[in-house]
Amino acid sequence: MKILVTALVLVASAAGPALADQCEMLQAQIGKAIGTRYDPSAANARQLATQAWALHQSGKHAESEAKYEEAAKAAGITLEVMK
Repeated sequence: MKILVTALVLVASAAGPALADQCEMLQAQIGKAIGTRYDPSAANARQLATQAWALHQSGKHAESEAKYEEAAKAAGITLEVMK
């Protein structure tokens, strides 16, 4: 049992930084895609990306990724994610 718990902790600690890098990559993709667009869908995507970044900074990476996907959909773009 102790080995299982240790293994789970190691996997979780390795996954955290990977998800954090994913958030930064998604933020950059959205920023590049909407650039200097000022249409309503870009404004909505920008607002959602700001919310996603706040989630990322508070350590909620899975929620942040979901919010980035929502922002991408609002902007009409497809994000490339790490696997």
